Amino acid sequence: MSETAPARAVVHAAPVTLAERATTTPPFAPAQVLPWVLFAALLLLVGMYFVSAEQGATSLLSGTAIHEWTHDGRHLLGFPCH
Repeated sequence: MSETAPARAVVHAAPVTLAERATTTPPFAPAQVLPWVLFAALLLLVGMYFVSAEQGATSLLSGTAIHEWTHDGRHLLGFPCH
């Protein structure tokens, strides 16, 4: 008796179309996104400070340059400045 290996079936995967490849989202870890979310939040808070309070109720920088640069945005957002 001769021992022969059983025949193996060859399985071919269906080719992935371009439309299927475009709809799949690569996985990401929240730890990869968290630093960028914190950085964006910090920028938002700093921007809101300069528009809402700098050279109004409080002042970290001397002069009126920041007030003049943010004057129209301050009125647009409803912050009183004078």
